[in-house]
Amino acid sequence: MEKREFSPWTWQNERSYVQAVEIKNPEGILYCSGQAAIEPNGISSNEDMKSQLQKAISNLEEVISLAGYKCKGMVRLKVYTTSMQDLWPHFHILQEWIAQHNIRTALTAMEVNVLFETLKVELEATVVK
Repeated sequence: MEKREFSPWTWQNERSYVQAVEIKNPEGILYCSGQAAIEPNGISSNEDMKSQLQKAISNLEEVISLAGYKCKGMVRLKVYTTSMQDLWPHFHILQEWIAQHNIRTALTAMEVNVLFETLKVELEATVVK
């Protein structure tokens, strides 16, 4: 895989993303469904935003690993939340995970009206190798 990143500015570096990612000659592309705080038995969490974010990250990492990919290969991450105000104080958890895996991804974060059942945050990713 060849990967090039494009960011005409530097301000996004503190926010843990790049403006655009180009991939040439990938060996594979993994499109992950939105991962949220759902337990292995299918029960949706009713915990607070911080706990749900941590579980969503854990579930996303598990899916990526199970498929034989590495988190570092993430090129696109979409964050959906029912409250940006509630998510923002905990966003550093996601940023630390991104830094830990040396992820350089295009990122979009958006507030939505509702997620499935009691969920507050969902992470959707595209990963390449």
